[in-house]
Amino acid sequence: MIKTWLTETFKIKYPIILAPMFLVSNNKMLIEASKAGFMGCIPALNWRTPEEFEKGIKELKEKCEGPFGINLIANKSNIHLKKQIEICEKYIPDFIITSLGSPEEIIKRCGSKGTKVICDVVDVTYAKKCEELGADALIAVNSGAGGHAGPTPASILVPLLKENCSLPVISAGGVGTGSALFSVLALGSEGVSIGSPFIATVESDVSEGYKQAVVDYGAKDIVMTTKVSGSPCTVINTPFVKKIGTEQNFLESYLNKNKKLKKYAKMLTYYKGMKLVEKAAFSATYKSVWCAGPSIEFTDKIETTKDIIDRLISEYEISVKEFQEKMV
Repeated sequence: MIKTWLTETFKIKYPIILAPMFLVSNNKMLIEASKAGFMGCIPALNWRTPEEFEKGIKELKEKCEGPFGINLIANKSNIHLKKQIEICEKYIPDFIITSLGSPEEIIKRCGSKGTKVICDVVDVTYAKKCEELGADALIAVNSGAGGHAGPTPASILVPLLKENCSLPVISAGGVGTGSALFSVLALGSEGVSIGSPFIATVESDVSEGYKQAVVDYGAKDIVMTTKVSGSPCTVINTPFVKKIGTEQNFLESYLNKNKKLKKYAKMLTYYKGMKLVEKAAFSATYKSVWCAGPSIEFTDKIETTKDIIDRLISEYEISVKEFQEKMV
């Protein structure tokens, strides 16, 4: 038995969230997670339109055997946010994970309906703001996360947030084994949010090339690039990534620093980068830009969602037993 705020609040067997991954997460993965004793979260933007999002969340309400969550981008870049909030008010997901921007409106409107609002944070300053606004818990996005990772390792960030905030803390990033799960819980985390290992699952709809890359590459192959979204983002260092480089060129860098033009330059960078990532995720192309975190180090084959969670818990139990033996 693993008993934490996460398991007690959502009545799940394991304190694990299948992390929301742009383009990767889908309903099949969340439904399988609910059957396996944990819970998943999916970005609302994985559906191209609010209408598709409404159909998707309705299916999750009907087919998920346990709780599920929706990830909302809370800043102005998300042009569908207003409609997404309305749909969440209507269908009331068990939890919402907010990313970027202020979660204030989401907390007020969806929190009042009974949805738990959990906020992505990378430092104490933003965590305190989320706490003041009435968030239910924090996701500590650490330096081991895939995609837009934070700057601080879990071993520092989790205790730091616990010391300065009263909200439950869930760690995101770097967990690909049961021993890692054990160590993060030992830091005082109420659970973990795991994404990258689930890219290479049977239920994932990404291309076989993307899945195989997660199997074939490891932690040493993960690099940070600013060419995808304008902000630092972790990707697999494929031959194409090596060719184009990870830093913005002189013109891109200049435009992003220009007070009058940086807003439009960033929008253009984001649009071009996301189109590149989307094409690479679902089709065969030499322009392979695949987002992932260093925890792919421990992925050596394509498995089902249930296979991965069973392996993690089995390894976790071995770690617990070994620790207990050392304490005798």
